[in-house]
Amino acid sequence: MSERILDIIKGCSRWDINNDKAMMQVVRHARIPLCISDPNLPDNPVVFVNTAFLDLVGYSEDEIVGRNCRILQGPETTDESVKAVRCAINERRVETVEIVNYRKDGTRFLNALQIGPILHDEGKLIFFFGSQQDVTEKRDAELKARTLANEELIHRLRNIFSVMSVVIRMTAREEHDAKALASLVDERLRALSDAHLETLNRPGAQNLTLENLVQTILSSYAPKGAQQFRLNGPNVALPDGLLSCLSLCLHELATNSVKHGSFSVSKGLVDVTWDIQLSGDTRNLVFRWAETGGPKVATPNRSSGSQIVKDLIAAVNGSIEMHWKKSGVIVHAEFPL
Repeated sequence: MSERILDIIKGCSRWDINNDKAMMQVVRHARIPLCISDPNLPDNPVVFVNTAFLDLVGYSEDEIVGRNCRILQGPETTDESVKAVRCAINERRVETVEIVNYRKDGTRFLNALQIGPILHDEGKLIFFFGSQQDVTEKRDAELKARTLANEELIHRLRNIFSVMSVVIRMTAREEHDAKALASLVDERLRALSDAHLETLNRPGAQNLTLENLVQTILSSYAPKGAQQFRLNGPNVALPDGLLSCLSLCLHELATNSVKHGSFSVSKGLVDVTWDIQLSGDTRNLVFRWAETGGPKVATPNRSSGSQIVKDLIAAVNGSIEMHWKKSGVIVHAEFPL
């Protein structure tokens, strides 16, 4: 079949006959899986496949050539994707369709199939090409990321409502005048809202330093403001990849402190320290959160919040250790810069 392809292509006026064998070698050994079908033959059979295509599907050349590509379809191949491929063929246009295909051994993969016509100089349709890309892992990773993001968002919204409740309750203890209470509650809730918007939706070009980030978040959570936390560490400009992760983690730690830890009482204190450590050619941000002065701490039975923090940190190749000491929560984390 390769000879037939060469014979037809040679008929195109722009084809240099001296390059035909070299071109076929390039196509055959290209790393992108590729097949060519002939719509002028019954059932538009495959007439050429390269090595990468065979490696992807697990069939031999003899098992594929002469058969229609529907051999790769299976139980989870949708009618919509098949229809999209058929429409591209009927309308003779280039199209990319994600379609579930199956290897010879029955394993499933999501194929980003690009299909398009190959025309003779006079416009006559001579072949269709199809290039394949296995995007299974990519789509699975995207789904996992979306799931994590959705879980984190739902968890964060629940936390915001919990913190709002605590803020209102603690403010009511301090202020008994209804008008003054409403004003103070409004001020604190606005600060909480602003902290979330400021730190989680900030454009990358306006990076915060770590001190700015911690100051912004803790100021909105601590009932007594800056007197309830101490910060100590060098000036560190946060790279884009760490900003969201650290923001979410700090919001989570502060939320937990408001609900169960040092920020739940007026005399509680949070110490946040950080430093830069060198490990070979890698610069690591070493971060420590320590609570004191709050209620007696017990290891929580539920781990949804801490697990989200761990997942977020793992996503940026960081590490975290959380210790529920009786005197308060101690958190030690490291992030590669």
